[in-house]
Amino acid sequence: MRIGIFGGSFNPIHRGHIELARQLRSFVQLDEIWLMVSPQNPLKQGRQDLLDDQLRYQMARLALRGEDGILASSYELHLPKPSYTWNTLQHLRDDYPQHAFTLLIGGDNWEHFHRWYRASDIMDNYDIVVYPRRGSQIDITALPPRVLIIHAGLLDISSTEIRQRVQHHQSVCGMVPAVIEPIVRRCYQQV
Repeated sequence: MRIGIFGGSFNPIHRGHIELARQLRSFVQLDEIWLMVSPQNPLKQGRQDLLDDQLRYQMARLALRGEDGILASSYELHLPKPSYTWNTLQHLRDDYPQHAFTLLIGGDNWEHFHRWYRASDIMDNYDIVVYPRRGSQIDITALPPRVLIIHAGLLDISSTEIRQRVQHHQSVCGMVPAVIEPIVRRCYQQV
C-alpha cells in the first residue's frame, strides 16, 4: 500500500487538517494517510501549550472516526526522543516493509527542510509531497526529483487560533469536529 505520513502536533486537530488529508489522499492517489501525532518537535522546543501526547492522539482518533483511509497514529510517540522524521521513516520501513511511505509536509516546513535531521537522506529515499501554507514561498524550479508540489485548497484554520479563541471564551464551532469540541474547550481553557 502507498501510505502518506502527515505528521504534526495536532494541538488540536481541526477541520483544516482533515480536509487537507482528504485532498492529498485523492491528488496523490494514496491508499491511506496516517496522521502521525508527534511529540515535541526538535525545531520547536519550549512550547508551553502542548497538550499531553496521548490526549492529542485520542482527540485525533475521535475526530477521524468514520474517515475513509485517514487514520490517527501514535506510532511516533513510542519511538526514542527527540522525534526526527528520518528515524520515524526508518522505523516504519522496518516495521511495515510491505508499504511505500510518502512524506506530506507544508510549504513552511519545506522552507526549513534543509535544517531537518538527515534531510538529504529523506529526499534520496522517500517521496515528499509539499502543500502550500499561508505565506510560504517555494521555488518550484529548484525542487529535487522526488519532491512534488500539490496545490490543495486550504481552510483558513490554525490550531493556534483555536487555542486562543478557547482561552478568550470565543466559539470554535465548525473549526474542530463537533465530537471533540467539548474536549478542546475543557483542555485549552486550562492551559
